[in-house]
Amino acid sequence: MSYKKFDAADLDFLKGLLGADRVAARDEVGEDYCHDELGGTFARPDAHVRVKTVDEISAVMKYAHAHCIPVTVRGSGTGLVGGAVPLEGGILLDTSLMTEFIELDERNMTLTLEPGVLLMEVAKHVEEKGLFYPPDPGEKTATIGGNISTNAGGMRAVKYGVTRDYVRALTVVLPDGEVVELGGKIVKNSSGYSLKDLIVGSEGTLGVVARATLRLLPLPKFKISLLVPFPDLSAAIRTVPEVIRSASVPTAVEFMEREVILAAEKFQARKFPDSSADAYLLLTFDGASQQEIDLAYDTAAKTCLANGALDVFMSDTQERNESIWSARGAFLEAIKASTTDMDECDVVVPRTEVAEFVLFSKELQKRHGVRIRSFGHAGDGNLHIYVLKDDLGDDEWKSKLSAVFEDLYGKARELGGQVSGEHGIGFAKKPYLAESLSPAVRALMRGIKGVFDPKNILNPHKIVGE
Repeated sequence: MSYKKFDAADLDFLKGLLGADRVAARDEVGEDYCHDELGGTFARPDAHVRVKTVDEISAVMKYAHAHCIPVTVRGSGTGLVGGAVPLEGGILLDTSLMTEFIELDERNMTLTLEPGVLLMEVAKHVEEKGLFYPPDPGEKTATIGGNISTNAGGMRAVKYGVTRDYVRALTVVLPDGEVVELGGKIVKNSSGYSLKDLIVGSEGTLGVVARATLRLLPLPKFKISLLVPFPDLSAAIRTVPEVIRSASVPTAVEFMEREVILAAEKFQARKFPDSSADAYLLLTFDGASQQEIDLAYDTAAKTCLANGALDVFMSDTQERNESIWSARGAFLEAIKASTTDMDECDVVVPRTEVAEFVLFSKELQKRHGVRIRSFGHAGDGNLHIYVLKDDLGDDEWKSKLSAVFEDLYGKARELGGQVSGEHGIGFAKKPYLAESLSPAVRALMRGIKGVFDPKNILNPHKIVGE
């Protein structure tokens, strides 16, 4: 696709539209806006613009569409696959100033808000009213717009599902600037194609999320966590299906290994409640009554012990929960701090195949001579496998990383899995998605992109885009 070369007239239009204080020219754009959290994909926009309203987004898109200027949407930039990196330059459309809570409808149990609201602010806002927004991705400083764009999951997905399950309605600005309303406060909808659900998970390639209405639930009044040490990872993960079948569905089922826990202890300068075992499951239960919680954790504890657990530590105080979950939330940053560079394989496999996949990833350390660390959501089969550069040279690192990823994604396909469970495809994982899809499915995806964005100006080169 041939794009217009961005020039002074384009910059003047954006400044006239938004004000000079909300528009930065190419040489004024900080490097933080040229990459995402991992930094493996880097490109500088010709202009960084910060929008505040739906009308402003529409005006920017109308201009970009008329002049064939590429536009990439960005929230907090916490992605891990280069999805918010402006590979063709053009306009970086930043929604982080759109932070208004528009309506909390307690009777319909919905929250309408702008896309720049941070995930951690959503929980605070609704819990004051006894309500609950279940999706719980690990990065709490991500924006709701970003969560919607990647269909983010998180630790509570095993019981409550993912972001798509809680999006009732979207206001979307299409690539030509047209504003459309998709969905509503309604609970059911069989009225034609679900365009709303196409937008969720589309990573900013089909339209710009300008407003969202989210479904809420009653806030669970009771919760408890169990930290369960096992002699090895295989025993821990193979226990997960038994736990899920034997009791109330856990809110979260996480797996972790001692080496990652020790890295988090060092990173936080804070002790984990127990780090003596090689592997752990972290189980959380919530519910409306103490009796419900007591039954759930008692049954789960007995199941774990029957499957080889060394002990079961109950965490029923805020201090203990904070100690455990703050460490879990620091795993990614702790691993990053332990190496010079890294990349992630965010696969999802059937629950019954988690143990085989994780053990396979460990074999790759010896096969390829590279350090690999992992943790993830054992309850829903979403695994985070990190390949670490350490002291490898750049060329050797690229070669080993490519070989490891080919093996990991190949194994995921063999086990009936998919390329990404929650972080998306962006630019970095495009080749692996292409390998996992049939030609017919790829053609359908490209066709959908072409219908929404025939000029290919919105987030080009992402997912299946050229």
